[in-house]
Amino acid sequence: MLTIQDKENLIRMAKEARELAYAPYSRYRVGAAVLTADGQVYTGSNVENAAYPSSLCAERVAIFKAVSEGHRKLDAVAVVTKNGGSPCGGCRQVMREFGGTELLILIADETGALLEEFTLEQLLPRSFGPDELVL
Repeated sequence: MLTIQDKENLIRMAKEARELAYAPYSRYRVGAAVLTADGQVYTGSNVENAAYPSSLCAERVAIFKAVSEGHRKLDAVAVVTKNGGSPCGGCRQVMREFGGTELLILIADETGALLEEFTLEQLLPRSFGPDELVL
């Protein structure tokens, strides 16, 4: 269970990451911060590309940074946008892979105000995850 201070810190870090976004096309900057099961925090910002499908969302940048450092279990994700936008479907699926259905998701606006808080199960009901694969 995250404390109010933990949540504020995660949102602050996502807000700082948002400032580093490379969004010359959409001008919609997004920052994310992920908290791993062992207490490490990784941040990311969206990175756009002139070939739009080559762009990456902030949430996936942060998650992939954590995974590339050996972390496989996430406890929370904070996302900061101008207007409190919600993670896209691709990001939700990646969150499912490494956070499971109980992953805590915090959505904040550009001021850092917490607008919404929910689990991935609430955001992505009836999701498909690694536990669905029977090998």
